[in-house]
Amino acid sequence: MLVLTAIFLVQAHGAWAQSSAPNPTAAANQYVDAPHDWQMWFPAAGSPMQARIDWLMKYVLWIMAGVVGFVALLMGYVMVRFRASRNPKASKTTHNTLIEIVWIVVPCLILVAIIVPSINLIYYEADTGNPYMTVTVTGHQWYWEYKYNSVPGLDYTSYMIPDDEIKPGEIRRLSVDHPMVLPVGKKIRFVITSADVLHGFYLPSLGVQKYAIPGTELTSWTTITKPGTYYGQCNQICGLGHDSMPIEIKAVPMKDYLAWTKQALANYTQNDARPPLSSPMPRNQLADATP
Repeated sequence: MLVLTAIFLVQAHGAWAQSSAPNPTAAANQYVDAPHDWQMWFPAAGSPMQARIDWLMKYVLWIMAGVVGFVALLMGYVMVRFRASRNPKASKTTHNTLIEIVWIVVPCLILVAIIVPSINLIYYEADTGNPYMTVTVTGHQWYWEYKYNSVPGLDYTSYMIPDDEIKPGEIRRLSVDHPMVLPVGKKIRFVITSADVLHGFYLPSLGVQKYAIPGTELTSWTTITKPGTYYGQCNQICGLGHDSMPIEIKAVPMKDYLAWTKQALANYTQNDARPPLSSPMPRNQLADATP
């Protein structure tokens, strides 16, 4: 009886100590970069990468708007100025050297104006060298696995929280049980692959978009500018649970990140994972239903 009492007290003390321990990811709750209703543009940029992507998108969009507007005005002028009632005798002009030069040179200049910043962005995105840390991201049907290469033993799974288990402060179809936690202001390199079918590792506010391909490792990177919670999603149709593969990232200051790694090493294991999703069929039948 005394032994059982002692075991109970030890377990209770451990549970109390764990629950009373400060939450190292609390700083990320002060800013949430999540999608909202009637959103027209990209989400607010949370990294220099996304800021450049957002700038290029708007830059090209305004150029396109100018071209479309000019062509619309030109077509309106032609239809009014050269309509049949004003020109009963049609012109037989077939060439105009000045106009032909203009409509060759101007589009070329527009293409150059688009190509130069586009190529600069491509080279910027491809520069995955000298990261502070590397996270290997593996897509599964239907959850993510995160392995921190610089923290031996830190390899855990991240599942979407089912709709009937959502708590206050969590977001339906986006919140997960184990978010990825990253330090702010550091270059983070992602090595992305898949254990089964094609997935998509898409973080719109951080400028990351890469396929997760079985047997292949693709790389991407980002630097998160401020503490916060950022969301993404698998954007490849990967089977029955495609809509149940959200990505949640908690970006925190370095001291909080280091504290979190200690807690994660003590508490996260791949064996504590929940079932993949609230599936319309039993879990043991999911494998037979997947492509």
